[in-house]
Amino acid sequence: MNTLSSTLHGGWLPRSASKTKTASLSKCHRIWVTKASVAVEQQTKVALIRIGTRGSPLALAQAYETRDKLMASHPDLAEEGAIEIVIIKTTGDKILTQPLADIGGKGLFTKEIDEALLNSEIDIAVHSMKDVPTYLPDKTILPCNLPREDVRDAFISLTAASLADLPPASVIGTASLRRKSQILHRYPSLNVQENFRGNVQTRLRKLNEGVVQATLLALAGLKRLSMTENVTSILSIDDMLPAVAQGAIGIACRSDDDKMAEYIDSLNHEETRLAVVCERAFLQTLDGSCRTPIAGYACRNEDGNCLFRGLVASPDGTRVLETSRVGPYAVEDMIEMGKDAGKELLSRAGPNFFSS
Repeated sequence: MNTLSSTLHGGWLPRSASKTKTASLSKCHRIWVTKASVAVEQQTKVALIRIGTRGSPLALAQAYETRDKLMASHPDLAEEGAIEIVIIKTTGDKILTQPLADIGGKGLFTKEIDEALLNSEIDIAVHSMKDVPTYLPDKTILPCNLPREDVRDAFISLTAASLADLPPASVIGTASLRRKSQILHRYPSLNVQENFRGNVQTRLRKLNEGVVQATLLALAGLKRLSMTENVTSILSIDDMLPAVAQGAIGIACRSDDDKMAEYIDSLNHEETRLAVVCERAFLQTLDGSCRTPIAGYACRNEDGNCLFRGLVASPDGTRVLETSRVGPYAVEDMIEMGKDAGKELLSRAGPNFFSS
């Protein structure tokens, strides 16, 4: 092997080589090593954080929002390739032909993501908080909620300006018993199709095709997708109490991963986290599932206190029970408010309430 090829393949350069040749070969050697180092770095570079998410456009928008906030808050995460988005298909994404209540309810959009987290296939998980069961899997924590988006529901129709303007027997598509029961309570002449499933784009396509005359979607999702031009009108909190944790994004990690906990804790919006904690305490007390029409919303009122409103309904909308609480905007007080409101509605509803 000649001196040049020996050098290029990691060999050594004899001391007897002329200065000119030495300089020339050294330059060549330096260039080769630099290129090789880059090549090796590109092949072996591992992301510092792998974010697990569902693959719907909305779920990805939430994952990107999380990524962007992490990059803005931590210089070491701002480099290209430092954060990787990992798409995970969940049971809720795979089975679209049946109502959510018929295929398990709790955890349908989080189970596989939680498993990937526990198996160290991802480092953090980004969830829509309203999809997260009230009991987290062992060895996971959820210390972070991003700032909450608008919690209200949007009415979307090509033929009517509001629910009140729909003719009797008009078909409304929704996958939510909470929305169905509240619609039927106010407008019993309407026909609610409860297996109206799919992502936002799919539901809007079905609406355009005339499968239904109207639908309701979370305004938060439409805002995050920059699709608010589709909104016909916005329902007030009085007309449609939102789902527990609607509009809130949660970020989970393994309980023994201090580094990830530190990263995501820096993004936490405490006012949102406390509101979500209050609402989930209410839901947990009621042991709510996809078969149970439940709504709950906590917010800071004009006095700086927490105002909580909760609702349970029979699936057919014939009975709706509501309650409210006001108390300090502090975690222990808000947890107690949620639990107390849940106990009250359980007592008022009776054992057969949800079988209507």
